[in-house]
Amino acid sequence: MGGEEIENEMGGVEADSPEREVMAYDVVVVGAGPAGLAAAIRLKQLSAERGEDISVAVLEKGSEVGAHILSGAVIDPSGLTTLFPDWKEKGAPLETPVTKDRFIYLGPHGSLDISWLPMPGFMKNHGAYIASLGNLCRWLATEAEALGVEIYPGMSASELVYQDGVVKGVVAGVFGVAKDGHHKPDFQPGVELHGRYVFLAEGVRGSLSKLVEAKYGLREGVDVQKYGIGIKELWQVPDATFKPGYVQHTLGWPLDDKTGGGSWMYHFGDNYVSVGFVVHLNYANPFLSPFDEFQRFKQHAEVRPHLEGGKRISYGARAICEGGAQSVPKLAFPGGVLLGDSAGFVNVPRIKGSHNAIRSGILAADAAYGALTAGRGGDVLSEYQTAYDASAIRKELMLVRNAKPLLTRLGTVLGTIAAGMEMTVTNLTGGFSFLGTLKHKKTDAESTGLAKDYKPIVYPKPDGVISFDKLSSVFISNTNHDEDQPSHLKLRDLAVPIRVNLPKYGEPARLYCPAGVYEVVQDEGTDPRFVINAQNCVHCKTCDIKDPSQNIVWTTPEGGGGPNYPNM
Repeated sequence: MGGEEIENEMGGVEADSPEREVMAYDVVVVGAGPAGLAAAIRLKQLSAERGEDISVAVLEKGSEVGAHILSGAVIDPSGLTTLFPDWKEKGAPLETPVTKDRFIYLGPHGSLDISWLPMPGFMKNHGAYIASLGNLCRWLATEAEALGVEIYPGMSASELVYQDGVVKGVVAGVFGVAKDGHHKPDFQPGVELHGRYVFLAEGVRGSLSKLVEAKYGLREGVDVQKYGIGIKELWQVPDATFKPGYVQHTLGWPLDDKTGGGSWMYHFGDNYVSVGFVVHLNYANPFLSPFDEFQRFKQHAEVRPHLEGGKRISYGARAICEGGAQSVPKLAFPGGVLLGDSAGFVNVPRIKGSHNAIRSGILAADAAYGALTAGRGGDVLSEYQTAYDASAIRKELMLVRNAKPLLTRLGTVLGTIAAGMEMTVTNLTGGFSFLGTLKHKKTDAESTGLAKDYKPIVYPKPDGVISFDKLSSVFISNTNHDEDQPSHLKLRDLAVPIRVNLPKYGEPARLYCPAGVYEVVQDEGTDPRFVINAQNCVHCKTCDIKDPSQNIVWTTPEGGGGPNYPNM
């Protein structure tokens, strides 16, 4: 597919297309994650308190709310407490309070507990809860519907609707397009959902969020966004192994000092162990495979004993925003706003973002409610930007703003020490730093090194007990896509993978993808071919971020496609 076709496909449509039904709301929310659901709930709370009728629709591309939600997760309940001060009485599924918190540096043959390193108090997990973020979103959806929010799962928002240069709404629910583009008998052209404001809460690297950032210059004057890939498994372990409330984070092995990342392991709920691994996507070695580094990591003596005798019950992956305060774009555009991970509100050193996502939804709802009741709509909701600038979200991100740049510049060991000292001083001074605000200089794609400068990595074969292969992992993510639909993974130039990426970078897509989507296939006597197994995609969006030629564009497949995560 050529560049012109990509541009047309990913652009938008003018309002009131004659072939589509139109549904009008005061606010249309794209994404039923913590940010989108919090915004919808807050709008309905305000309208109920003040006797106004505000109509809200939430679109979710997963087959159900929570199906595409993946996080560690140790949850800071501060955002939820703002939304529902009585969340405990209401039965919110924050299951297990943190009881023990360890921070360990791993070597290939040993470990060092570094929990004693100087860190500000907010880095501790006291008062936080281990839980499934997917289940928390399912609970939030139930509360939202009880307030009158209309939630539509299985509805991918595939296009923006514009009217006179303003985002008027989205197109959702396009079904029945065959792989070759023809309309199947069950074809549905989708519905236009119009809103006086459109909230984009798509999560990391949202396909529509990228479009509005480019169209309205939202990233002008801010640093590039930085990302990591988080890969997670959920295990159920015997009573003898289970330590409810136990939290363990690690740095170091199997990654080298120049490759950023780390791990988490949380014991919670029904004998569950959440174990995961993060690799910062600014790594240089094009032969590195985050999935295989994770499988190798689980064999370490600080990890394996927590899993032995247990059963792996789910698997998934997703990208993580890591740019911090200096990478947050302008948040408001004509007709809408960016929320949660679509804006990049993750606190990377704390490994937490859901509390800020909920806070951002509340801020956006407060701003929109005031505008709606004043008779406005379709303008730039500047009150949201003003509220963010004075918010706890921005204050928190500013306190840790130099941690990621220090890790990038100094490596894991020195960077961790320097970041700990920097955050401590910045916290004590109320945000002042002698370093000012360090910049992110390169995109993660630009950080990829050349194949000629590195040796391929030979990873151990999985043992089928603690370590596993990609395809068996994708199987337990319950990922499914209708194979007779256009691939949602678009190539700007079909020739680039073999002509450019293979000789120059070793075609790293076959390695950075945690789901076996991309392959280079070469039969005897034939030229190599680039194969896309789109049906395997777990929607992590790493390819859209890390491809060194920026040739892969992630778009939404038919609604309901992708993973179906239980308890993740």
